[in-house]
Amino acid sequence: MTTKVEKSIQVDVPVTTAYNQWTQFEDFPHFMGGVKEVRQLTDNRLHWVAEIAGVRREWEAAVLEQVPDRKVAWAATGGATNAGAVRFEPAGPTSTIVYLELEYEPEGLVEQVGDKLGIVERQVRSDLERFKSLIEDQGYASGAWRGSVNEHLDVGTPTTGDAYGSHGDSGKAGVSGKAVAAGVAAVAGVAAAAAAAATSSGGKEQEAQPVEQPARPEGVVQSQEVTVVDQPPPDAVVRDDVLVPESDPEGYTGTSSTEGVERGVRPDGDDPMIGGGNR
Repeated sequence: MTTKVEKSIQVDVPVTTAYNQWTQFEDFPHFMGGVKEVRQLTDNRLHWVAEIAGVRREWEAAVLEQVPDRKVAWAATGGATNAGAVRFEPAGPTSTIVYLELEYEPEGLVEQVGDKLGIVERQVRSDLERFKSLIEDQGYASGAWRGSVNEHLDVGTPTTGDAYGSHGDSGKAGVSGKAVAAGVAAVAGVAAAAAAAATSSGGKEQEAQPVEQPARPEGVVQSQEVTVVDQPPPDAVVRDDVLVPESDPEGYTGTSSTEGVERGVRPDGDDPMIGGGNR
């Protein structure tokens, strides 16, 4: 299944300036974030190397139609399957609207997940914004090719069906470890989002339901927790008649005193501290 991306942007330079800059294909890496290299083999043949979301792809493309100040259309002839066209329409004497239409065929799990997340679409929008900044900041084109290709043959907007001889590189260009990690992270993110969605209904979170405990059969008493204390062995003898003699601290001799006797015992021998008569 293929994916189409359509984006446009208005740049504040004359249409000729915008078109001339776009014909400098080998300058594309300066403003196209995913493009690593473009080599112009002939007037109508280009070799591309791109890396988006960690996936590296290479392909050759043929320019099917090129009309100065109006249009450039292309289709891949080998490698990653893609095709499209870019059009230039004046929006006044000093302004141009750039329309870009692209169709491509994602390959493998990583590219398919990236496609679902709209990575390529965001990349195209970002590339157009950088092209706008580049051409407006410098105010002129770094070069120009004013030739034409099939100028009188309107090919419309090529699709992947026009990418003759291109059946995708089937990963032959290689997938980096970064790409695999990105793919796994993307799949995990989708799974997490699905799990979060499953916990909500109509925008409200579902209330947690109490866990129902199984009923006990009649006549069965729930067991209580019992603390087990270690008991002495059966043959042990427990004694409670052992007395420890009291001793004075070493080196200390208490003085004898009759103060307690004099104050606590009456002449008749009745001690009030043991329940004797009143004082």
